[in-house]
Amino acid sequence: QVQLVESGGGKVQAGGSLRLSCAASGRTFSSYRMGWFRQYPGKEREFVTGITRSTGSTYYAESVKGRFTISRDNAKNTVYLQMNSLKPEDTAVYYCAAALNYCSGYGCYSRADMYTYWGQGTQVTVSS
Repeated sequence: QVQLVESGGGKVQAGGSLRLSCAASGRTFSSYRMGWFRQYPGKEREFVTGITRSTGSTYYAESVKGRFTISRDNAKNTVYLQMNSLKPEDTAVYYCAAALNYCSGYGCYSRADMYTYWGQGTQVTVSS
């Protein structure tokens, strides 16, 4: 089992940047594939980005491609989400997610139900 704690959310003006962190407990962080999702009020969680266990291959939603970057530091049990060129429509609660089960390709990584563990979320607010 793994526990996830997000940090780094806050308020920023459009065009600005934020870096979210997700710290994981446990000794086997490198065994987990990781993802970031976001949720708007009254909406389902939507996929933002995901990263594989060891190769570090990544997947991105079209809406964030070229602006957001996911990375992981297995030595620090942490996954990051660097968000640049932020837009007001990026305003949401951002969640970190982890899973051990096999998953391949964007179609799998982008499904919220393919992740087992979730953080508590961190609010990102982008003003125009």
